[in-house]
Amino acid sequence: MATPEAARTRRHGPLLRVAVVGAGAAGLCALRHLLASAPGTFAPPTLFEAGAGVGGTWLYQEEEEEEGERERKAPRSSMYRDLRTNLPKEVMAFPDAPFEPQLPSFLHHSAVLGYLRGYAETFGLLGHIRFQWRVDDIQPTAAVAGEGSGPGGGWEVTASWQGPGSEQKTLTEQFDAIMVCTGHYSVPFVPPIAGLDSFQGRLLHSHSFRRPEPFAGLSVVLVGGGASGVDLALLLSAVAARVVLSHRGPLVRGLPSSVAQVPSVSRVDGGTVAFEDGSDVWADVLILCTGYRPHFPFLPLDRLGLQDTDHGPSPLYRHLLPPRHPSLFLIGLCQQICPFPHFHCQVLFALAVLTGRCPLPSAAEMEANAWAELDRHLKAGGQPRHFLRLNDRQWSYAEDLARQAGFPPLPPITREIWEAARENRARDVGAYRNGNYHLLGPDAWELVWDASGQDRADK
Repeated sequence: MATPEAARTRRHGPLLRVAVVGAGAAGLCALRHLLASAPGTFAPPTLFEAGAGVGGTWLYQEEEEEEGERERKAPRSSMYRDLRTNLPKEVMAFPDAPFEPQLPSFLHHSAVLGYLRGYAETFGLLGHIRFQWRVDDIQPTAAVAGEGSGPGGGWEVTASWQGPGSEQKTLTEQFDAIMVCTGHYSVPFVPPIAGLDSFQGRLLHSHSFRRPEPFAGLSVVLVGGGASGVDLALLLSAVAARVVLSHRGPLVRGLPSSVAQVPSVSRVDGGTVAFEDGSDVWADVLILCTGYRPHFPFLPLDRLGLQDTDHGPSPLYRHLLPPRHPSLFLIGLCQQICPFPHFHCQVLFALAVLTGRCPLPSAAEMEANAWAELDRHLKAGGQPRHFLRLNDRQWSYAEDLARQAGFPPLPPITREIWEAARENRARDVGAYRNGNYHLLGPDAWELVWDASGQDRADK
């Protein structure tokens, strides 16, 4: 019989005290649903946010990062000035909080930040957020005698606040459960490219890119054909003397003819970048659009029974929780998903676990389940680093969470519009944002194109 692991968290009387880390979209979603839970379940939650406002990665920062800044402040956002979403707002929204209908489907990042600020205000979240408090350490504590057994007890959270000048405070508090919502866009992944250290031009990661104008008249090589690599190719093609997009896979359709597409980089030699097909090019600038590494410096992975792998902490049951510590949840690790609906499902699953409405298998069963899923991914030819790229698997994943935890699944229309947007992007990456998706009801939608001349599609 499955062990009801959630019972281990009820340590400090009838109300569970939950800490949330990070005030991006996932953290705000967690805070909103904690506050909306049935009375008598949770104490007022606390959200720790290292920055001065809500928004997480959507909080655009123009200024350059100063030496040592990362050590004291919130991680710098990866947002660039001209970014527009690559998903329509009709599938980006939280299920219980649609975007304003008059907005276009593909939004400038400032509109998403406005949406998150409005979400925080509408649901009364701001009074529960401690801004400019950075979480430095989270440690599991032993279970209280007679109230659960094993390592699934409570948590000690140590956080620090840095005021003007040398003013600072450090505080350690006890919580029954933790929701980590810090995302995975703060520590760039730098691939092992032969000779990269010898590059004589400007080397940067897309994390540091803000606007195209500084690259006017230069020869730019972009490494990586994901969303950021393609977007930067579109932006830079208008100002750079030459843009080369180096990536695996088929050609990206719809890029300007001035953007050359070449295979992966084989090596760098001074200012010359060589590719796997034997060609090479002189580059003034090399931009790595190669993704990020999950980074949780405040978590003691060894004590939690986790390993630091290429795709992040493992094993995690349902990509969410350490099997030996089922009151800790890492929300939002998965990639290639509809992020806000995905966070919604993960948060509701976590709350069902904490309240006992969703009993979990034993720790051993959860570990076996997590490792078996990774094994299937590897046997299917997937790279270890890409294990959390769910793509089409996101739908069965969300359905499994809803079924196991007993909450309503995402509506089918979310998947329909997501797939339509993906197909249009594959057909023409330069024009797919010219379409607007109009919701006609809970199960119907239409796609209306602007002056691009494409046909109207009704679903």
